[in-house]
Amino acid sequence: MTQSPDPRRSAKDEGLVDGEFLLTAEDFRKIAQILHSHAGIALHEGKAALVYSRLAKRLRTLGLRSFREYCALVEDAGSLDERQAMMAALTTNVTRFFREPHHFDHLRDQVMPELAARARAGGRVRLWSAACSNGQEPYSMAITVLSVLPEAASLDVKILATDIDPNMIAEGRAGAYREDAVSPIPLELRRRWFQKTAAHDGRVWSVAPELRELVSFRELNLIGDWPMRGRFDAIFCRNVVIYFDEPTQERIWSRFVPAMNPGATLYIGHSERVTGPAVATLETAGLTTYRLKAVR
Repeated sequence: MTQSPDPRRSAKDEGLVDGEFLLTAEDFRKIAQILHSHAGIALHEGKAALVYSRLAKRLRTLGLRSFREYCALVEDAGSLDERQAMMAALTTNVTRFFREPHHFDHLRDQVMPELAARARAGGRVRLWSAACSNGQEPYSMAITVLSVLPEAASLDVKILATDIDPNMIAEGRAGAYREDAVSPIPLELRRRWFQKTAAHDGRVWSVAPELRELVSFRELNLIGDWPMRGRFDAIFCRNVVIYFDEPTQERIWSRFVPAMNPGATLYIGHSERVTGPAVATLETAGLTTYRLKAVR
């Protein structure tokens, strides 16, 4: 259906993107400001086409005629749900099982033997998937943990999986995936840790109960409050901090330090590097892998 022209459009308005809705530089600035304020993500004007393509669907759904109207809506104090929908539309949820496999090899071979011994002796073991998307990363972590410590679910071992997007958290809790999503998992592991079922939406592979018992999903904004009290032995925070501006990146790296046990491991994305004050306390332990120094 063709949208009626926005009566407030004037000759001085210059659209950043050709399309049915007017997106001005001022509209883009407001959207970028809201995204940065609520999610820490930095957008430059070169992303105008991406913003337009992802949010135009929201304008159609809401029956709005311009991005000016949309900005007025999301700026309203009572529009928390739409701000959440905007962030979900603009954040990237690219993930896959055992993505960057060297991290899982390192977790299995270098980290888990010591953690397994601690858990078997009655100790506490905690891992965190920060920005877990729809659960493929934390479930990959759980499979890795169980490959070294098969009885992990009966011990004090837990994996926290967090993400800013409640839709991704819901998918992670559901733990059901399409055929193409599980294809990177070796057939032997797939048969061991997944159950194939019939589903009308094509999500035919469900994670086994042993994996569900290890992983707890929670909604969490990395630039917001972190309510967790205990420290972690391994943290996966991969391919998300790269979307933040440099000062925000440095703050996130620094916030991880007091959340880690001495000797704990931090895994980051292939395009990311630890910067800022955290450099003094995190030492390289492998490719995009860092270890918290035992003495701080």
